[in-house]
Amino acid sequence: MNKYTERIYNGIWKENPIFVQMLGLCPTLAVTTSAINGLGMGLSTTAVLVAANFLISILRNVIPGRVRLPGEIVVVASLVTVVDMLLEGFVPSIYSALGIYIPLIVVNCIILGRAESFAMKNKPLISAFDGIGMGLGFTIALMLIGAFRELLGAGTIFGAQVLPSSFQPISIFILAPGAFFVLSILTALQNKLKAPSATNGAAQKKGQITGCSGDCLHCAGHDQVKAE
Repeated sequence: MNKYTERIYNGIWKENPIFVQMLGLCPTLAVTTSAINGLGMGLSTTAVLVAANFLISILRNVIPGRVRLPGEIVVVASLVTVVDMLLEGFVPSIYSALGIYIPLIVVNCIILGRAESFAMKNKPLISAFDGIGMGLGFTIALMLIGAFRELLGAGTIFGAQVLPSSFQPISIFILAPGAFFVLSILTALQNKLKAPSATNGAAQKKGQITGCSGDCLHCAGHDQVKAE
């Protein structure tokens, strides 16, 4: 496995932003009322991730350390604006369903976490592949959660009827509590199977969580700025 393929594999499985790192849970819980919404949000975030990683990696030696975060946010905000306008123009149904969560991609901790932990330290091409891997991992996670909620809450997947008409939908799964139920079930299964997860410590021990940990004081980027 070469280093480019490894970045994609890590993003989908070993460092999955949702199931392993537990990042970006706000849009995950909010938009996954259906599989198509999860797919739309995932692909939108993937596009921003790839472009942001690539551009930030190119600019890593140009952006001054003391304005590192504002510089990254400006790049990400510009890309999100482009994605927002494209969605509104070409897929208005997805745009309406995702609503405010499209602009909020700007502050998605997955994007800022990968910019800080990977793009600022690596070359543009490998950073772009890291964005592809993380984006695909995020998209797959959102689709799985959305499909599970849609199946139990409406009996459909991607709008197509799957369960028989005699099935009584469990409407709570397409409401807000359903998102927490599904995520808690998946997390419980991870812990039961001892799969790497931020909730059982296995991922940290194996060095798989390399994104934003929320501990800005001890972040490598913080140390770099302090040294400067």
